Amino acid sequence: MKKTRSTTVIAVRKDGKVAMAADGQVTMGSSVMKETARKVRKLSDGTIVVGFAGSAADAFALMERFERKLQEHGSSLFRAVVELAKDWRTDRYLRRLEAIMIAADKERIFTLSGTGDVIEADEGVTAIGSGGPLALAAARAMLATTTLSAQEIAEKALHIAADICIYTNHNINIEVLF
Repeated sequence: MKKTRSTTVIAVRKDGKVAMAADGQVTMGSSVMKETARKVRKLSDGTIVVGFAGSAADAFALMERFERKLQEHGSSLFRAVVELAKDWRTDRYLRRLEAIMIAADKERIFTLSGTGDVIEADEGVTAIGSGGPLALAAARAMLATTTLSAQEIAEKALHIAADICIYTNHNINIEVLF
């Protein structure tokens, strides 16, 4: 898969809550085009949250398809992510999409990619995008050493990534599942 040079999205599960956060920066080449994009959304009557990195149009196409999968499978996160991954890998149109996404409910967090990957998060945290490895390292350290909430960890991890990654800014949008 091509290296994603856009945004940072992180999902953190702790104490029965899941927080997913993303920065708001949209870039085209080396120019910042927008600073307040919303890349995290609740679906399925607020029981599932998704976040995306990559091409905005491609991400919206994936989210629409994912919403249909959730409806088809009675809001079962696992069934919906598996079915979306199958389609994404085999459908000619979807295979060309340049995006990656995280989908979570209160129990599980998954990363999905166009290569058919459905990866369940270890230790209740995952991150994607160009600043993903930075945010992931910061969040894992905070999970192991602090009493911060899932929301606080997600926000602080994104700020750390934004300080280092030029494709990530400090305009953070957070959605929390209780």
